[in-house]
Amino acid sequence: MMDKKIEYVLRRGVAEIIVEEELVRLLESGKRLRLKMGFDPSRPDIHLGHVVGMRKLRQFQDLGHQVVLIVGDWTARIGDPSGTSQTRQMLSAEEVRANAETYMQQFFKVVDREKTELLWQSEWFGKFSLADVISLTSKFTVAQLLAREDFNKRYASGRPIAITELLYPLLQAYDSVMMEADVEFGGIDQKFNCLMGRELQQIVGQTPQHVFLMPLLIGTDGQQKMSKSLDNYIAIEDAPEDMYGKVMSIPDGLMMDYFELLTDVPDEELAEFRQQLSAESVNPMILKKRLAREIVAQFHGSGAAEEAESYFERVVQGREAPEEIPECPLSFPALEARTATQLSGGALVDFVTVYAVDVLVATEMAQSRGEAKRLILQGAVEVDGQRVTGDMVSIKDGSIIKVGKRNWKRVVNTDAKRY
Repeated sequence: MMDKKIEYVLRRGVAEIIVEEELVRLLESGKRLRLKMGFDPSRPDIHLGHVVGMRKLRQFQDLGHQVVLIVGDWTARIGDPSGTSQTRQMLSAEEVRANAETYMQQFFKVVDREKTELLWQSEWFGKFSLADVISLTSKFTVAQLLAREDFNKRYASGRPIAITELLYPLLQAYDSVMMEADVEFGGIDQKFNCLMGRELQQIVGQTPQHVFLMPLLIGTDGQQKMSKSLDNYIAIEDAPEDMYGKVMSIPDGLMMDYFELLTDVPDEELAEFRQQLSAESVNPMILKKRLAREIVAQFHGSGAAEEAESYFERVVQGREAPEEIPECPLSFPALEARTATQLSGGALVDFVTVYAVDVLVATEMAQSRGEAKRLILQGAVEVDGQRVTGDMVSIKDGSIIKVGKRNWKRVVNTDAKRY
């Protein structure tokens, strides 16, 4: 019978293992395995989608195995499309290093630094000659590379594929050879690249690595995988109240996936949650609050999680304004305002009437006039507690603008003495 700790690691939050039977034998043999996780520092921040794999690495570390983190400082300059239809922008060496430093600071919030070996691709690719490139590329065919789904789709539709992109899977595979990986970890969308590493190891006479694939975490939109480019992500460095609020915003149907992939809540308890949801014997809000507390506590502590919940209940559910609201200085005349004096709170106050979209853009609560219009049409904008429905809105020095459930700004008129 399989050891219970090993069984938990191989069953909880796993999409596919290649080859599972052989990996089980390795784990039960007591051999200390070299676990490969590569990352391309094309962006500096880590979100909960990345955390799924990081948590699995930590579980293997707790079993006594060695994580080898490969910093893709060369492949980041190429840009892996990872299922997208466009070539990523190439980065400079300085940009890559700066992103990598930030990434690693966050990475070690989950993975044990003391049980992690760090390698940079430039340690071997920095010495690569043209002869080395030709030797590497000779081991694979164009047909093999076009078998990768995103390459195949782009080729069939006539969209461009840079030759450098075709090199990406080969370089990632070579990483496995250089570090002599026993297991490579990745999301299910990295299956092709990981299998390339397994094949190249066989070609050069190494024992082929096993491939450990995790499910992709769906983002807060409930539709696509979590991604910064899609703005459906929850960053691990989000403030506790923001992290809590974003977790609360996910569709109810994603809750159990988040519980399984991102928390240590026991399987038995998760089974009970599923039964309760199926029988409609529990308010989903109760379970979602538990989920939000679990996730916030991982990165900010239990105290911060409790405070974040209190903030959510007071500000979002109770619709109270938060105690601290960021101030935004504005020049009312610059907004081409029309001034009128009105009675407010028993005193005469100068109000100005301006285009609502101008205020949202000027306060950076919308990135463009188009986005501002969409927010207003969605009923997501309030000024001093009143929903904005028209083109024009009246504001005063000290007006509170709210967009959505968690975005607040207090307007400060930089020209108040003129009114």
